[in-house]
Amino acid sequence: MRGVYAILPGGVDDLAAPSGGNRYDRRVCAGLAATGWRVTELHVDGDWPAPSKTARARLASTLAAVPDGAPVLIDGLVACGAPDVVEPAARRVPLAVLVHLPLADETGLPADAAARLDALERRTLSAATAVIATSAWTAARLVEHHGLAPDRVHVAAPGVDPAPFADATEAGGRLLCVAALTPRKAQDVLVEALATLSDTEWTCTFAGALDRDAAFTSRVRRLVEAHDLDGRARFAGPLAGAALDAAYAAADLLVLPSHAETYGMVVTEALARGVPVLATAVGGVAEALGPAERAPDSRALGQAGLGVPGKLVPPGDPAALAAALRSWLTDAGLRQRLRAAARVRRDTLPSWDATVHAVAGALERMG
Repeated sequence: MRGVYAILPGGVDDLAAPSGGNRYDRRVCAGLAATGWRVTELHVDGDWPAPSKTARARLASTLAAVPDGAPVLIDGLVACGAPDVVEPAARRVPLAVLVHLPLADETGLPADAAARLDALERRTLSAATAVIATSAWTAARLVEHHGLAPDRVHVAAPGVDPAPFADATEAGGRLLCVAALTPRKAQDVLVEALATLSDTEWTCTFAGALDRDAAFTSRVRRLVEAHDLDGRARFAGPLAGAALDAAYAAADLLVLPSHAETYGMVVTEALARGVPVLATAVGGVAEALGPAERAPDSRALGQAGLGVPGKLVPPGDPAALAAALRSWLTDAGLRQRLRAAARVRRDTLPSWDATVHAVAGALERMG
């Protein structure tokens, strides 16, 4: 039986703080086990990604418990800020680092902190036997930015579960933003955009943790109050399971205004329900959005070519985001075209089985 030690952040199962990275880790570990791998999970608490001396000691102890020569799959959030711990371990065990987000890409970091994390990450990834990225865009960036050998960097894009179609409304005014309130997710930009649309009918649900960045959450709430949007913008807090499914089922349009994304799992989760997406043109978002790759039934949709099931706008641009939202809210033909494209894209979305197969392949090639 093939075996792997999976080293994950201590909060990977914290339902009060759901994240795409945690869900990815969970699905990969479960999928490997279901396909015959013996998966030994080791969770490490710490102030990742810039660990204290205590956290690094915990990680060192965890890695020391792995037998010589046993393959290790370690979440990059844990590994990339601690090369002094990872480097010696990588000399005795084949080690694959799973990169969800390059450390320096977190929005709001001071320049010196970003540069330090970037240098630490370069050391860690250079020491690893293999690097697994969650999009082709991220893989290419890691190769170029850190000078990694391309054959050591593998792509395992997130999968998505099949889901029933959302119950779309004719007017399209039910907007949904699924992301923890953090500067990188840029909910402040979305609120500024929504403030210019008071003459249109819409509501917006913000689904995501409210305690990741207290100052930013306070800023977003103040903007909502200042623009008198209290009755139209709703903060639902972190949602998971049936509650998150219900939020998608009630949505007409997913809005993701991020400054940086390696992929955007919420994009494919919306598309799995036939919900179009308005997002920023950053990182791997275009890869997740994808095109509608086959012609639909012309009798049902009245057209043969559909294109992209959503729209991308520049990051950090409230005016561009507002213009795209206004087009969606006021143009019934546009809503019909994007919904038709989303329904077609739904049939070509990647599966979690494909994700697990890609990760397993990377592990097997480590020898």
